[in-house]
Amino acid sequence: MPTRRDVLRSLGVAAALPVLSIGGGSPARAATRIQRLVTPGGIEAWFVQDATVPLVAMEYAFAGGAAQDPADKPGLSNMVADLLDEGAGDLDSNAFHGRLERRAIQMSFNTARDYFRGSLRLLKEDRDEAFGLLQLALNEPRFDTEAVERIRAQIISGLRRESTTPDALASRAFWRLAYPDHPYGRPTGGTLESVPTIETADMHGYRRRTFSRDQLKIAVVGDIDADTLGRLIDRAFGALPAKAELTPIAEVTPAKPPKRLNVALDVPQTVVVFGAAALKRHDPDFMTAYVINHVLGGGGLSSRLYHEVREKRGLVYSISESMIWMSRSSMLIGATATRADRAEATIATIGSEIARMAEAGPTQTELDEAKSYLKGSQMLALDTSAKIAAVLVQYQLDNLGIDYIERRNGLIDAVTLDNARRVAERLWGQGLLTVQVGRSTEATAQSAATPSSPPAPVKN
Repeated sequence: MPTRRDVLRSLGVAAALPVLSIGGGSPARAATRIQRLVTPGGIEAWFVQDATVPLVAMEYAFAGGAAQDPADKPGLSNMVADLLDEGAGDLDSNAFHGRLERRAIQMSFNTARDYFRGSLRLLKEDRDEAFGLLQLALNEPRFDTEAVERIRAQIISGLRRESTTPDALASRAFWRLAYPDHPYGRPTGGTLESVPTIETADMHGYRRRTFSRDQLKIAVVGDIDADTLGRLIDRAFGALPAKAELTPIAEVTPAKPPKRLNVALDVPQTVVVFGAAALKRHDPDFMTAYVINHVLGGGGLSSRLYHEVREKRGLVYSISESMIWMSRSSMLIGATATRADRAEATIATIGSEIARMAEAGPTQTELDEAKSYLKGSQMLALDTSAKIAAVLVQYQLDNLGIDYIERRNGLIDAVTLDNARRVAERLWGQGLLTVQVGRSTEATAQSAATPSSPPAPVKN
């Protein structure tokens, strides 16, 4: 059985080969090489064979995603994702789900701005059944009227709830503010106006245009041999079109800060979303930006924003910030919530702390602690086959190379204090885009002037 050192080595701490530690819910682990598999049909996949438990996890993605939705029909790809397992081939929705449930096969689909993703979880003995059902879902979805209208009603119901939910309103408003004339600014889940107009023909057209072998990335982890896996991948994906028919998506820079948008909503707490342009995944300064953003807002209880806004001033319950990178752009996005009468102080404190980071960068201690955390947390995060498969697909989408896990810690260690200070100014030197959802300033002032019971604790 591998030792702790073997596990650390398998995640790239001190390894000569790109290897991973695979855990399937059992204490037993196996250090296994990542293989580049090419099927007889010419489809490439990254593959980690692990027989610890008789399970197989597959993650895959097609380029396209919600950015390929027509401008007047945002939410199209989201509807496709919700309907692919609602009947396919000669199986209606009940029959299809019955086949999945009898074998405890887990199949799911989802869409993001750049990619349409899917996952498959199965017992080793059910591999033919599972891949056969996936083949039907991808190639012969039914989009029956009953299923379409049922799913449409569910989506519309969710959109109505979101129309009065501060978090959802703030997120949508922020993306519109950052990308006003670009597909990234459209809501991936659609709108109350667009979802009712989406027709079955639209969904079939989206599938034909975006599900293709040339835009496909696959990762598989589990108890299966390469020959069998190659056959099953060809079965599921081999009949898809060779090339996609994607609409070109332009490179875009988020709106230049500072910009601020206030959305009036009569709720006890005010939600604040803030951010700025970040760096593309292949920018030479990306890893430096990733590390110092952890210092500022990605480090949870240890981050500067948490310390200054929550611990020192007690303005919020929690606050965080993340880097989000896409094919054509990249953003730093943070969020918090506070009492309405503290919103202005919260926004001012966030802006002040970000300006301080832009001016001086992190300290050497902050940098060292962030680097140590980011190296260790990656190891802890890769604790199941499904998580490893998801990470390997993302590495393929980001074109990082099959040896990236081996190289990652070295890239983190190479971040210097001088570079961190330079990149901090590059990231945060121009201010913020800010969206505030809550009571207006006038309503807040009026409420403060009226005697009331003590406020409830702030929650995020």
